[in-house]
Amino acid sequence: MNDELTRPRTMHDQLSALAVVAGKIHTDLRHSSSKLPKDVLEQLTHLQSTLEATGAKMESFQREHSNMLALVKTGQVINSSLELDEVLRIVMDTIVQLTKAERGFLMLRNESGEMTARIARNYEMESINSAEKNVSSSVVQRVIDTGESVVTTNAQEDKRFVGQESIVAFNLRSILCVPLKVKNDLIGVIYADNRIRAGIFSEAEKDLLEAFANQAAVAIENARLFSSLKHTLEEVTALKNLMDNVFASIASGVITADVQDNITLANRAAETILGSPTQDIIGHHLNDALASVSNELNPHLLEVRSTDKPIVDLEISHNLPTRGNVDWRLNLSPLKDASHKTQGVAIVLDDLTERKKLEAQRRLFERMVSPAVIEQLDPNGLQLGGKRTEITALFADIRGFTTYSEHIAPEKLVSVLNRYLAAMADAVLAQEGTVDKFMGDAIMAWYNAPIPQPDHTLRAVKTALAIRDSVNTLYKELPEDSHLAFGVGIHHGDAVLGLIGTEKRLEYTAISDTVNTAKRLQENSSKNQIIISKETYERVKKQVEAKPLENLPVKGKSKTVEVLEVLGLK
Repeated sequence: MNDELTRPRTMHDQLSALAVVAGKIHTDLRHSSSKLPKDVLEQLTHLQSTLEATGAKMESFQREHSNMLALVKTGQVINSSLELDEVLRIVMDTIVQLTKAERGFLMLRNESGEMTARIARNYEMESINSAEKNVSSSVVQRVIDTGESVVTTNAQEDKRFVGQESIVAFNLRSILCVPLKVKNDLIGVIYADNRIRAGIFSEAEKDLLEAFANQAAVAIENARLFSSLKHTLEEVTALKNLMDNVFASIASGVITADVQDNITLANRAAETILGSPTQDIIGHHLNDALASVSNELNPHLLEVRSTDKPIVDLEISHNLPTRGNVDWRLNLSPLKDASHKTQGVAIVLDDLTERKKLEAQRRLFERMVSPAVIEQLDPNGLQLGGKRTEITALFADIRGFTTYSEHIAPEKLVSVLNRYLAAMADAVLAQEGTVDKFMGDAIMAWYNAPIPQPDHTLRAVKTALAIRDSVNTLYKELPEDSHLAFGVGIHHGDAVLGLIGTEKRLEYTAISDTVNTAKRLQENSSKNQIIISKETYERVKKQVEAKPLENLPVKGKSKTVEVLEVLGLK
């Protein structure tokens, strides 16, 4: 008997062992030849019954105690993680273990409000494949509709579910389904079943699972909130990174300052334009970071603050210590928050220095080369050579300039020369001709290129007449000792127009015998005379009045050239 009492380890086991021993003694004494008092046998019988009842109660207590310990432990585990998938797995494995179910399912409402299975586990703590995810939709729907738990020991015989297709088709027996609620809002259900054995679940398992569901619902909701917050944070972080990249990639300098004019932000372009690193810009006062323009900029900043309106396209030329002379364009705007309250000022800064230099160079180039020619040139595809085309060439020079220059100071000489050359160039451009070049006191021009002009020869004659009129006008403006004569030669024919020279020094010009002939005619013209070749005159004789001259011997030609002097237009 001592062995029977010492072997069990739990109180329930000990009570059960005592009941067995008491029963054995009772049996032995009843069959013994020795007669015992009747009340002794009754007491032994009562002792056996008491021990058995006490053992049963102790078993129930120990089971409840174990379940409570499991709930506490599980609560600690599921609340130790905020990852939703991990929480769901822990919840389902614990449910199957506590209820001794064959399968367990956890369903949650999706964004459309429908219940969908988020996780399904079996008694071996393995995920259930889609082919085995067959549950009683009628039981689940009852829990959703009523918000109350459902337990059935044998669904095949439960009158509540007689004839339900899912129960019959899937041969479902023991089913336990409880709601998941957060602040009385149904967020899902927990479903456990056994397709083989009936009577697995009782009210005790239902109460246990309801208590567990309360903890699980809070843990799931916390995990959901964490997941949502994490996703939002990732989106915000990605958006911030994108904005930082965009802000850093903007070609214009961007500077923001608070209401005290302390700089709060500056992008990489601002660093380059200001010629200062970030640490010398951010956190510093605008007057310090923009010291070279602060005196000119401050009145405009004051205007932005007082009017709460932007100022755009403010251009300032100044000297930047680190870069020398620079040209800036600034846009000043009030810096507002989401509620449209002004929090400072935003400055968008563009460096126009290189652009201004290029514009100045182009303006200078346009004064040296016809704008029409410039438009025809592709800087990315310049090639030596030219194109053959028909033109009318014109040469004009100033007569007596060499003698005049001997008695005039160089400064005045250049001034007078420019007056005459400007008059000639203006006359060419007025007829949309192309000024090829200035050659000392002479000018070379052509017509019909690069833009075709059907009346190009007439345009050349009109240019020569305009030069004559302009010279007469200069006579009225200049002193008599600065009255210089002119001579013009005009000829037409084919020429090659294009880039002549080397890759380091190019000139867009016209080369041909036509050009040479026009030059020879100009050299042989008398004071204030316009000479035109006979074949050129034939093209404009209906519009031009001219008189024949003696044929001119021209250098490089074996025959003399028939010429006429242009008198005017008919």
